[in-house]
Amino acid sequence: MSTSIKAAGPVVLGSDHGGFELKEALKRHLERLGVTVIDAGTHSKEACDYPVFARAAALAVARGEAWRGVVVDGAGIGSGMVANKIPGVRSAMAFDVATAKNAREHNDANMLTLGAGYLSEETALKVLDVFLTTDCTLDRHKRRVAMIDALDAGRNLPASTHEKRYSELMASPDRASLVQAIVDVLSANPSLLAGATDLPGGAPSLCADGRCVACGSCISKRTDSVRAIVGAGRPMRLASAPGLGAVPDDIAKFIDHTLLKPDATYADIDKLCAEAAKFGFASVCVNPMYVKRCADKLRGSSSLVCTVIGFPLGATPPDIKALEARRAIRDGAREIDMVISIGALKSGDHKYVYDDIRAVAETVHDGRAILKVILETALLTDEEKIAGCVAAKKARADFVKTSTGFAKGGATVHDVTLMATAVDHRLGVKASGGVGSAEDARKMIQAGATRIGASVGVKIVQESRGQASDSASAKAAY
Repeated sequence: MSTSIKAAGPVVLGSDHGGFELKEALKRHLERLGVTVIDAGTHSKEACDYPVFARAAALAVARGEAWRGVVVDGAGIGSGMVANKIPGVRSAMAFDVATAKNAREHNDANMLTLGAGYLSEETALKVLDVFLTTDCTLDRHKRRVAMIDALDAGRNLPASTHEKRYSELMASPDRASLVQAIVDVLSANPSLLAGATDLPGGAPSLCADGRCVACGSCISKRTDSVRAIVGAGRPMRLASAPGLGAVPDDIAKFIDHTLLKPDATYADIDKLCAEAAKFGFASVCVNPMYVKRCADKLRGSSSLVCTVIGFPLGATPPDIKALEARRAIRDGAREIDMVISIGALKSGDHKYVYDDIRAVAETVHDGRAILKVILETALLTDEEKIAGCVAAKKARADFVKTSTGFAKGGATVHDVTLMATAVDHRLGVKASGGVGSAEDARKMIQAGATRIGASVGVKIVQESRGQASDSASAKAAY
């Protein structure tokens, strides 16, 4: 590794808990070489939110407090996204020496993003050395870098407006402060919400200029349009702005009415189907042996039949999962919820996870059904959840789902938000496990869920309509 780094100023380092150990190794390396290091945190392996520390590091570069910057998280993706939101920052992800050299030589990157889960310490140090010793010298590259920087025109915010918020955020780097800072910026600068389009179906927009800016108001002010979107059956996210009034009470179409208990009787299954037809639930979710019975009971209803595959452990081989799915579709299932190979994901075998999902996805789509991929989030780290979501998206699943309901925990707002972000809101997100009230369901929807899995769907809908729930339907969610 190089011992001749001549830094033109301090180098700022930032990481989340997943990148903490690698950040510390980079710090020791730079200090041995005589480089001044600014440590933007985090300062322990305790779980934290990567946007806070990535933003802190990026601001140090943008303000000229640091010559170059490095941000590290588990995958090396999210922190780079955050850094590039700061005007004046050109952050590049590198996964070997060649990409580090290209980032500097061709793009004059002033920040480096590393994925601790994909790089050895030895490789990361070599990447850092190349990043700090390579210059952008050719005129054609400099011209293109200037074009990149020109995109920041108009994005720079007056320091007098937001400097206080920045200072508060750095003094108290917590999730609530970060979210509020972002809300303040977007509220003051709606033009930053780029790429907005009109509402589907040609519905008139709430906004004065005829364009939707994703402010979240539709969820309370355009309930008919929202219901039409939700009822269309497409994976879609409903957004809500902080401080908004009540969201619509009519949430039945988000719900998969579920009964997966091993002691469920035929009478229990028949009652489940009757309730689904009455309340208009999206589907009933049952074990495979009941699919044909439910399909017969729900014929003519808007409610579909959903079943589970590789359930609840996910340890069945991919070809057997595909056979299960094919049989269920033949019996009348139109939605398939498969459990991933949890052990493979936790072992870092992402190829197996992808192949597992892909095998089922091909079968499901051949049968004109949709596939939901259950991650079992209670057993995973945030980095593993993201990796599972990425694999599901790449394998062309239709939804990602939090839980089977049989592990040590169920859906959380944090996990739903994380999963919706990880799939870039292009897949649906199903919140399942422990959703036991209308308030729980609303929180999940606001976080990005487009479907709710619950064994107390009737109770949820009755609560949302201000009705008293009957005791038979008020048991705890699975």
